[in-house]
Amino acid sequence: MIFSPQSKVWIYQSSRQFTPTEAAEIQQKLDAFTAQWTAHGHQLKAKAEIPYNFFIVLTVDQDAASATGCSIDSSVRVIKEIENAYGVDLFNRFNMAYKIDDKVHVAGKEDFETLISIKQIGPQTIVFNNLVQTLAEFEDKWEVELENSWHKNIFAEQLSA
Repeated sequence: MIFSPQSKVWIYQSSRQFTPTEAAEIQQKLDAFTAQWTAHGHQLKAKAEIPYNFFIVLTVDQDAASATGCSIDSSVRVIKEIENAYGVDLFNRFNMAYKIDDKVHVAGKEDFETLISIKQIGPQTIVFNNLVQTLAEFEDKWEVELENSWHKNIFAEQLSA
């Protein structure tokens, strides 16, 4: 299925990596959900992915039909069910994800700050910008160097130390 670059994207970051078994189970649940996901009776052209077994990415091609308040609420319910079933936090925006040697790590804001201070994380470290809104942004601006992300504004003091 081809999706428009302007497709709407929602990213949920897990507090821990899903095991391969969990990721497969979650993918099945998400596939079942997206197959029947509707907005005002119209089927949404949607897909779900679990990159790095750390993130849940929902994509809706709004050229076909737009997600509405009720349809977005139904997706949030599914994400909350996954949270409860697997004992993870998918809504904590203070968890920072970063990548070192192609391995994804998640740290709380204070721990992330410490990692910058002790130079474990630097300007070239890849971070995940979960604020991207569209598929085009997801493909081009989701994984970016810290110095090119919104993170640099929050952690400017530590980066310049």
